[in-house]
Amino acid sequence: MSMDLMIKKIIDMNSPVVAGLDPKLDYVPEFLQKECFDEFGKNALGASQALLKFNMALIDELCEVVPAVKVQAAYYEMYGIEGMSALYKTVSYAKERGMYVILDGKRGDIGSTAEAYSSGWLGKTTIAGADYSMSEADCLTVNPYLGSDGIIPFVNDCKKYDKGIFALVKTSNPSSGEIQDLKVGKNTVYEMMAALVDKWGADNIGAYGYSAVGAVVGATYPEQAKKLRAQMKHTYFLVPGYGAQGAGADDVAVSFDKEGLGAIVNSSRAIMCAYKKSGNEKDFAKAAKDEAVNMTKAINAAIGR
Repeated sequence: MSMDLMIKKIIDMNSPVVAGLDPKLDYVPEFLQKECFDEFGKNALGASQALLKFNMALIDELCEVVPAVKVQAAYYEMYGIEGMSALYKTVSYAKERGMYVILDGKRGDIGSTAEAYSSGWLGKTTIAGADYSMSEADCLTVNPYLGSDGIIPFVNDCKKYDKGIFALVKTSNPSSGEIQDLKVGKNTVYEMMAALVDKWGADNIGAYGYSAVGAVVGATYPEQAKKLRAQMKHTYFLVPGYGAQGAGADDVAVSFDKEGLGAIVNSSRAIMCAYKKSGNEKDFAKAAKDEAVNMTKAINAAIGR
C-alpha cells in the first residue's frame, strides 16, 4: 500500500521530512538561470529548464537524507506547457532516485470531473481501448470541502492503483480559521472534516495501521493538530508550515503518535533557499541537504526518536 511505502522509507531513513520542490524562479541561483536563459532563451522554456535543473540537483542530494519530495503543481503550471513538462520530469527523476513523491495539486471537484482529475494524477486514462498512466506520483493532495462526491473517485483509485491522498483538514494559512474553525453544533468544521476523512480511509488500512487517506494538518496550529492526532488514530498527517511559515520542531511534535510515526513534515523555502544564508550559489544543493539533515535532527529530538 502506498502509505506503507512512505512509512517504510521514513523508518529506514529515520527522517519524517518531505522536501517541498515549490520553486519560484527567484529561488534558483542566478548562475543556473543564466545558463538556461543563454541556452533556451529568456522565455517559458528557459525558465522551466532552470527549474528542472535546480530540482534535479536538489534531488541528487536530498534522496540520501529524506524519504520524500512534495511537488507543488502551481509553480510549474504558471509556465504553461513547458512548466508542466518540467513538473512531470521532476516527478519522474525523483522516482528514479528512489523517493516517494507527493503531488501537491489540491484537486477537488464533483462527479466525472473528479474522476478525470483522479485518472490524470493517480489512476489511468483510457485511450482507444488501452489504459495509460499519466503520472508517476505516489500521492496527491485533495480538497475535500466539496463533500464526499468530490473525494470518492480519488479514494477508489487509491484502492485500485495502490496510491495515496492527503485531504485538507486544518490548513496552515493565516485565514484558514475563517471557515475551518467555525462551529457547527459542538464541533468545528475541521473536526467534522476529520471525521469524514477517517471514514473514507477506514477500509484501506495498511500494515502500519494507517490508511491510504491522509490529512493535511498545519504546523502553525499545534493545539488543533494535537486534537486531530487524538481524533484520527489511523490517519497519516502531511504537516506544512515548518520553517518559512514560522513553525518549529516543538510545534510539529504533537502531530506524531507515541511510536514517532503518524506525520511527515514539509519544508519548502527553508530547504530550497538554504544556500542564500551563506551566499554560495554553487553549493545550493549541498546547503539544501544540510538544512534537511538539521531539520530531521530537530524533529527527531522533539519527538524522542
